[in-house]
Amino acid sequence: VQLVESGGGSVQAGGSLRLSCAVSGYIYSNCMGWFRQAPGKEHEGVAAIRSDGSTSYADSVKGRFTISKDNAKNTLYLQMNSLKPEDTATYYCAADVQWEEMTRMLETAVYDYWGQGTQVTVSS
Repeated sequence: VQLVESGGGSVQAGGSLRLSCAVSGYIYSNCMGWFRQAPGKEHEGVAAIRSDGSTSYADSVKGRFTISKDNAKNTLYLQMNSLKPEDTATYYCAADVQWEEMTRMLETAVYDYWGQGTQVTVSS
């Protein structure tokens, strides 16, 4: 199983980016998520989507980021709008084979597979 992120880059504040995460190999993911890590900080759950379509977002990105999934393409997306300098981080996608309660969907510990990350830099 391999998760490969793409779509990162450098943008000015207020701009948009769309991240993609392509999943190869057989995996039934009950939950998939996006996480980020800024230099010197812990991994932070950003957004997650469950197999029933339920979504969960960190308060810091609500209203600006949208997570979606294309099952036919086995690809996870994160549309990021109104980007801020504090969104600068390496973004990772992850897959969880277990069914999780919504309260746990943004916890790093529940995820089984991880991508290698894509850098997002937002300048002011």
